[in-house]
Amino acid sequence: MYNINKVEMEDPRKKYKSEPFKQQQQDVPGEEKKMDPTPDHGEESYKGCDKLKGRKAIITGGDSGIGKAIAIAFAREGADVLISYLNEHEDAKDTAKYVEEAGRKVVLMPGDIQEETYCKALVDKAIKELGGLDIVVNNAAFQMHRESLQDISSEEWDRTFKTNIYPLFHICKAAEPHLKPGSTVINTTSVNAYNPRPTLAPYTATKGAIQNFTASVGQMWAKKGIRMNCVAPGPIWTPLIPSTFPPEEINSFGQDKPLGRAGQPAEMAPIYVFLASEDSSYMVGATVQATGGSPTI
Repeated sequence: MYNINKVEMEDPRKKYKSEPFKQQQQDVPGEEKKMDPTPDHGEESYKGCDKLKGRKAIITGGDSGIGKAIAIAFAREGADVLISYLNEHEDAKDTAKYVEEAGRKVVLMPGDIQEETYCKALVDKAIKELGGLDIVVNNAAFQMHRESLQDISSEEWDRTFKTNIYPLFHICKAAEPHLKPGSTVINTTSVNAYNPRPTLAPYTATKGAIQNFTASVGQMWAKKGIRMNCVAPGPIWTPLIPSTFPPEEINSFGQDKPLGRAGQPAEMAPIYVFLASEDSSYMVGATVQATGGSPTI
């Protein structure tokens, strides 16, 4: 008997673009509209089912890439969202549109998460504008491709750490007094924490630090009923790629993975929903790897 409710399976190798990308380059931090092809954030595909109904969330780097996909998914699952971003105003407004279309409240807050005062202000604004805070997603990141240690300035080293790891401390410390039992924090690490890429030395160092921060604070906060976990994406097609990789490396981006392609932000969002929801209630200090098949053992 034919089952009308059956969902057709898809070959994961062919679900998204598997042929080489066109060479392209942008200035840091990059803009979504200038990418070819445009990333898929789940705008047309993500369907929610109230897994996060009534929750209040902060998402750093929520204007584009993985952060945008998370914002769309969270909103369709019933959460109100504060989106933190640097200065990509057009991308942020586009993300806000999808949150509002889902019937949820969105607050946009541009600023530099390298600044401790801004990190504290994020939490204060979420409490004031959203009426509380239940979920924190530390997702914003900075990287630069360098062939030699001599090419990495002290300023770039500092910027990488102050963007990728310092905000976790500042935001979590500011948020802790407001997080009730059942609240969740999700940090974005990377496959580079397992397989460090030699041309991304500062970035890979911060991603290893994120995992250790998650594991240690996760244990500390578990005693208060607050769960902290992280996600380790592989090569995902976001504005960070054409703005920080050499154009000649864009062609082969993600092609060396066992699945034979780069991932899309839309493929990451359900993982963050899972970690933010009650479905992951016994997970603390864990890392969910979504690497396209790159080994993490």
